[in-house]
Amino acid sequence: MNETNYASMTEQELRQEVANLREKARKAESLGIINEFAVYERKMLMAASYLVDLDTIIPGEMYRIDGTPGEFFQVEYLKGRFAWGFRLGGNRREEALPVALLAPIKAGK
Repeated sequence: MNETNYASMTEQELRQEVANLREKARKAESLGIINEFAVYERKMLMAASYLVDLDTIIPGEMYRIDGTPGEFFQVEYLKGRFAWGFRLGGNRREEALPVALLAPIKAGK
């Protein structure tokens, strides 16, 4: 599937797309093709962001950043499938993260 429109996909199609991209990323990583791995990982993150209920991402709240232990993100606002805000302890430079990267602080490990 070229030029995938994640917004028009069903939840099942999105889950399948995430699984396909995860497998492609795994293969690229095992072959040592790091740039291809990074592309698949980014696409997988975007597809996964369409599975996130945006009502669960609340501006003003703090979230853990998946895959980066000890890093937290303060959400200022949402735009599309991105949460804009600041990393805690960072240089307070505004940045956008795909919502699939955000995890509630209260959630278990």
